Amino acid sequence: MKFLTFLQHGKHRLGLMTDTGVIDLNAFQADLPADVGAALAAGVDLQAVAQRAQAGQADRLDAATLEYAPAVPNPGKIVCLGLNYFDHAKESNRDKPEYPWFFLRCSTSLVAHGKPSILPRVSDRLDWEAELAVVIGKKSRHLTLDNALESVFGYACFNDISVRDYQKRTPQWTIGKNFDATGGFGPVVVTADELPAGARDLRIQCRLNGEIMQDANTSDMIFDVPETLRLLTECLTLEPGDVIVMGTPAGVGQSRTPPKFMKAGDVVEIEIDRVGLLRNPIVAE
Repeated sequence: MKFLTFLQHGKHRLGLMTDTGVIDLNAFQADLPADVGAALAAGVDLQAVAQRAQAGQADRLDAATLEYAPAVPNPGKIVCLGLNYFDHAKESNRDKPEYPWFFLRCSTSLVAHGKPSILPRVSDRLDWEAELAVVIGKKSRHLTLDNALESVFGYACFNDISVRDYQKRTPQWTIGKNFDATGGFGPVVVTADELPAGARDLRIQCRLNGEIMQDANTSDMIFDVPETLRLLTECLTLEPGDVIVMGTPAGVGQSRTPPKFMKAGDVVEIEIDRVGLLRNPIVAE
């Protein structure tokens, strides 16, 4: 199943994407929390609600006309991984990490499918990063490799857009990863049962103005989803609606000769097989 958060009259609505359009689940069941993350945090069995809505022949909305919100608009935590593909570590002149390079994003950095990502006035080094996002569905601590995937609700496309000069101003990367409207997220969250375990062996691409910039496979990760969740939950509790962003493959703009960065007027797309297509235009601040 594919769940999404969209906007109607400026307010969040919880949706189910189907082959014939989007079901407004809040119209079907008025007491539902009005976004994917809030529903997960409240313990809602989203798949059961979706099955009832489909069986009840609920009205469909045209997906092409919707105003999307980030797939999970206000995650409690957004934990990201750096250098988590072998080829990207190599192009960045880094050794294979012995432990994941974790950093955090804030919810204010997120931007929805179709919405503009902002080229900030203070930099011209806006770079793309195609990534797989993991959405947590179950409160978890001290996971093992055997049970880690039981905590996963689903997966989405993410663009970990980075302001490279600010990223390099400090030994850790937080400031360059948290400019407003630089974390493309969506358009949908695909439930884990629709994909291979751990979302392995899926093609992942970034395209800039239609030109392929990154083209890899999620099986090329250094730390896969179960291992990442195991390591994270040694340290912290993962809660429903939290988001883990799994790193990017080779082909980023800063590693090209000469370097290439996004500019106002560009359109960047992230596509992951069976997960979706995330598209954002670039506009100047």
